[in-house]
Amino acid sequence: MNMTSSQNHQVKTDFQAVWNNCIRIIQDNISPTSFKTWFAPIVPVKLDKSVLTIQVPSQFFYEWLEEHYITLLKKTIRKELGSDGRLEYSIIMDNSFKNSAPYTIKIPATNRRATNNEPVAMPININSEGSAKEVPNPFVIPGLKKLKIPSQLIDSLSFDNFIEGDCNRLARSAGYAISENPGKTAFNPFFIYSSVGLGKTHLSHAIGIQVKNNFPDKTVLYVSAELFTHQFTDSIRNQNPNDFINFYQMIDVLIIDDIQFLAGKQKTQDVFFHIFNHLHQRSKQIIITADKPPVEITGIEQRLLSRFKWGLAADLQTPDLETRVSILKNKIYADGIEIPDDVIEYLAYSINSNIRELEGALVSLIAHSSLNKKAITLELARKMIDKFVINTTKEISIDYIQKVVCDYFNISMDMLNSKTRKRDIVQARQLAMYFAKEHTKSSLATIGLHCGNKDHATVLHACKTVSNLIETDKTFKTYYMDLEKRIKL
Repeated sequence: MNMTSSQNHQVKTDFQAVWNNCIRIIQDNISPTSFKTWFAPIVPVKLDKSVLTIQVPSQFFYEWLEEHYITLLKKTIRKELGSDGRLEYSIIMDNSFKNSAPYTIKIPATNRRATNNEPVAMPININSEGSAKEVPNPFVIPGLKKLKIPSQLIDSLSFDNFIEGDCNRLARSAGYAISENPGKTAFNPFFIYSSVGLGKTHLSHAIGIQVKNNFPDKTVLYVSAELFTHQFTDSIRNQNPNDFINFYQMIDVLIIDDIQFLAGKQKTQDVFFHIFNHLHQRSKQIIITADKPPVEITGIEQRLLSRFKWGLAADLQTPDLETRVSILKNKIYADGIEIPDDVIEYLAYSINSNIRELEGALVSLIAHSSLNKKAITLELARKMIDKFVINTTKEISIDYIQKVVCDYFNISMDMLNSKTRKRDIVQARQLAMYFAKEHTKSSLATIGLHCGNKDHATVLHACKTVSNLIETDKTFKTYYMDLEKRIKL
């Protein structure tokens, strides 16, 4: 028997009225942002006896409601429909098979309890009127507005001081694009990884600073993963984890440094997972740094690692010689100091492990010069920097070997790699090739390319010639022994 239009209208009014009443209660118990994100998109579908069916946009949406808001939903449904009141979800499912239209599946609500990390503005405390009692947030100083949360950024670590080179061009370009439109690019999250001292912390600060310059009203926060863990531990001890979560959900640009520190910390990973989802769903920018790419990090849950791959993962590599020289010149200019170019080049040739050690060597040289009241010369740099390099993990490169050989014979790099057949230049070039073969992992072809664009046969011939001269020429052997000592310094 068919229903009349008035009966249809009555049923429609019933389920809409029930859901509207539920919505009013829910809205009083969660933050406006959470309500807008997770409840505004819900559409009531039907009411069959004591079962209310609501339509949600996706499987993920359903899972999130079940994990975080099931307790609140059950209370409101039972308040409206009595103790027998139940909830059922209608989920829109995409069907890409043969371009078929989307379809829906129906899933009843579970009997699970909501997680302890429910991201609500305050603990649920529904009274008979359906209102909630507000609980203060200890992570925000009373009266302190969101805008004034300290960013913890270091002003000196800006894009102005971040030298671009082949080693970091992709990461820097992506970082700058993010700062122009945080949360709205494809680079969210932005995962920066590198070995120690190559600039990942600097780049993350630079992005945050530029965002603050472009968007003064946005809240930017830099925090190390270690500090994040300590804060969460304190919130558990003080029995206010919800307030900890709510604080981090306020951030527009969240920068987490050294995420690998969360390895093995299950509860901290769980809470970060929920904060990550909350921010990402609202197009808030997330920036993460680590010492390895996501696929190589151990001790982190797969669900987190998979999210780290949603945006862009960019690495920072060891800077080449040209970039190292630019870094030193930029720092010297910023400090208002004058240092001869040959000294700058010597530092750049000598230290190629990472930027931190390179800048440390420069500071040591300046301090040595100031304390001993000596001018900064190449001779002073050799004495001081060579000792400094002994105590660092210096990787010998072809560039470094060439520099040592040129300094020893007092010739220019251009002359060493020229086509001249002068005996002294040829011998110097052959020594550079020999030491490059002995002290680096480079192929003969690569060595030849660096030494005047010679082929591998020329390098092989040079190595044989040097070996013979060491055995037959005492003067040449002295050259070899002196250079060997200098290269190993």
